[in-house]
Amino acid sequence: MNLPNSITMSRIVMIPLLLWILSTHFPWQAHGEQEILASVLFILASITDGLDGYLARRRSQVTTMGMLLDPIADKIMVTSALVALVAYNPHVVKVWIAVVIIGREFLISGLRSIASSEGFTIEASDLGKLKTVTQIVCVVSAILAHRWDRWEFGVLVIPVNWIAIAAIYFTVLVSSISAIDYFVGFWKKIDRASKDRRSSFVLTRRKRSSVS
Repeated sequence: MNLPNSITMSRIVMIPLLLWILSTHFPWQAHGEQEILASVLFILASITDGLDGYLARRRSQVTTMGMLLDPIADKIMVTSALVALVAYNPHVVKVWIAVVIIGREFLISGLRSIASSEGFTIEASDLGKLKTVTQIVCVVSAILAHRWDRWEFGVLVIPVNWIAIAAIYFTVLVSSISAIDYFVGFWKKIDRASKDRRSSFVLTRRKRSSVS
């Protein structure tokens, strides 16, 4: 297994560790260790999301296994974090919010699978990249908002809970818009592919007719 694939696997290994930290079985919960560790772990996992792809391209180590594992690891990481947060901080991450965001992930995965079977790809859009950033912010802030309403550093006040609520609703908005954007792009490509197949079929029949 090459280095990029090993990094991808490490992200998958981090997922059960994250769930354990966010559970009631975690032994250190009194002074915010639980929230800090979970936040740091999720940020590290998110960094590996971009690092494995970068190294695979730079080292010319793009493999079928990596192309399969990377999106699976991403989806499991986001889904696990949101499901855990529904129980961990329901004030911020409500059930319907988790359903919308997770549903969007599976929708795009389905569109990409169909596109692949039709012989074309759906590239990540700028909205999709923005969605990824907002997901990281909303998950981390929702974890921290479980313990802190705000952080005060002298005159500087960071409204942790307000940031978490704003980030989670902004993520829902961006996720919904980007899903529509992906679907429109997919529909245009699938429509073009269908027209090309029909044109090719008609041309083939004409050639056969002229030969006969």
